[in-house]
Amino acid sequence: MMQTLFRNPLAGPFVLGITSGASLGVALIIMGSAAFGGILVGSLVTKWGIVIAASLGSFLVLLSVLVVSSRVRDTMAILIIGLMFGSITTAIVSVLSFFSSAEELQQYIFWGFGSLGNLSWEEVFILFIIYFFGILLSLSSIKALNTLLLGENYARSLGLHIKRSRLVIIVATSLLAGTITAFTGPIAFIGLAIPHMTRQIFNTSNHKLLLPAVFIFGAIIMLICDSIAQLPTSDYTLPINVITSLIGAPVVIWLLVRKRKMVF
Repeated sequence: MMQTLFRNPLAGPFVLGITSGASLGVALIIMGSAAFGGILVGSLVTKWGIVIAASLGSFLVLLSVLVVSSRVRDTMAILIIGLMFGSITTAIVSVLSFFSSAEELQQYIFWGFGSLGNLSWEEVFILFIIYFFGILLSLSSIKALNTLLLGENYARSLGLHIKRSRLVIIVATSLLAGTITAFTGPIAFIGLAIPHMTRQIFNTSNHKLLLPAVFIFGAIIMLICDSIAQLPTSDYTLPINVITSLIGAPVVIWLLVRKRKMVF
């Protein structure tokens, strides 16, 4: 959805700063007590505290982006604004890291590694409900996404309400990316690489096929990466981000090499 909306093959869930907002929320909970002189105490550093903090961080960044996007017509300007929000949150996290203790910093780093484990059925149920609404919004945007492939001017001439469609796509992306980040931590490259891999397999840009295929193919690749991270025959578990980066980075390099051949 991000790649189609911004017409950029390297766009991903991170471009709106949603993941960075979640990271900032978690950093404030875990490392904020040192930076703010004990205002935030360790009692907040629970599983649900981290989930709520990540969700609020994502929501606040989303709200800021939506307020700005309502006053901006250029889609590429929204892309740049999202990246700037991401830079701001990253800078704040860096300041918090400087003032935090080694134990707090270690806890935040472990969260940043990402993990599909340690979720209760209650958490999975809440994740499913929010994610279900995100998927419904995504599926409702299929016609708009296919029209946007022709360019915004042509899409407008076909009667597409650009601002409304853009708002729905941004909210859907934020629900999906923000919820996953809140419960599992930031997981790299999946949102960026999977759409391109799916396009190459099915050789289509039709979102009626592409969106469901990305959902399924992304889940399969994620489970394969998680299985590899579990290190069968070993007592150790690798961070999931290590495996996804090892798979995703070569894909991104390959995309850069073939960028001129890619059509959006």
